[in-house]
Amino acid sequence: MTVHILGAGVAGLTTASRLTEAGRRVVVHEAAGELGQRAASWLAGGMLAPYCEAATADPAIIEPGLRGIDFWAERAPVSRKGTLVLAAPRDGADLRQFASRTRGHRMLDAEGVADLEPDLAGRFRQALFYADEAHLDPRQALALLVRRIEEGGGTVLFGSQAEPDAFADEPVVDCRGLNAEAPGLRGVRGEMVIIRSRDVRLDRPVRLLHPRWPIYVVPREDGVFMVGATMIESERAGPITLRSTVELLSAVFALHPAFAEAEILETGAACRPAFADNLPRVTRTGRVVSFTGLYRHGFLLAPALSAEASLEIQSLMEAA
Repeated sequence: MTVHILGAGVAGLTTASRLTEAGRRVVVHEAAGELGQRAASWLAGGMLAPYCEAATADPAIIEPGLRGIDFWAERAPVSRKGTLVLAAPRDGADLRQFASRTRGHRMLDAEGVADLEPDLAGRFRQALFYADEAHLDPRQALALLVRRIEEGGGTVLFGSQAEPDAFADEPVVDCRGLNAEAPGLRGVRGEMVIIRSRDVRLDRPVRLLHPRWPIYVVPREDGVFMVGATMIESERAGPITLRSTVELLSAVFALHPAFAEAEILETGAACRPAFADNLPRVTRTGRVVSFTGLYRHGFLLAPALSAEASLEIQSLMEAA
């Protein structure tokens, strides 16, 4: 019996990977013609930052998020150098408020900031350091999952537009994001910019608690940084807006003026699926398991939810 996975974003590929590793025959159906062409996870920052995310989310994400770091480390390169959260001196109240809403951090003074990130020396008086957090390159991680699935005997089909009712009595995992058959979903638009700077080096994700344009800056290889991200309650498709571009670039300039000379490599926007509580869900109706609603926690929570989806499918198959 074949398990059909609809969608090759982070939800679909983590679930397919788990099922393949469990010895199940898997086919992933992706409507886009190539990896990442339509997936919100292709534009993600790749931060594995459960403590920081809990500042605006249910603290229940922390433990599965921490376990997810180990999941990714077994399958893709992961940098375990923590997360640095900064605010300009005039915004010290924002930093203290962020600290009060989170745990797993220690307070740094200006010297501590300089020790961690020498290029930020003298720019910030205080920071929060979350040493147990990590990050990865989402595009590299997704490509490695595809390879792992195929090496395990699974199939990933691009340009394959599929609906759950197309597979007779075979089990289906619907991971199509906003298109999944799950009531109550809404779209949250996120926009990002990818830049390259030869003048600034960062070794870990940095979050700047700017009062107007809070951002995160995630380092990748060869001087490349992902700068994100807006959160707009909208399902509007289309490229990034001028307003968002200006806000993101203004905020990264506030982090370090040398970013003014950075090259803009790419801009992008996508709608992330979310439920009212902003937490993902795995539900089952007959032979169809729906896994969606990852919101802005795709790479963070996909490992835990894919395990749940995989167990649902295996239970269904054993009962057949």
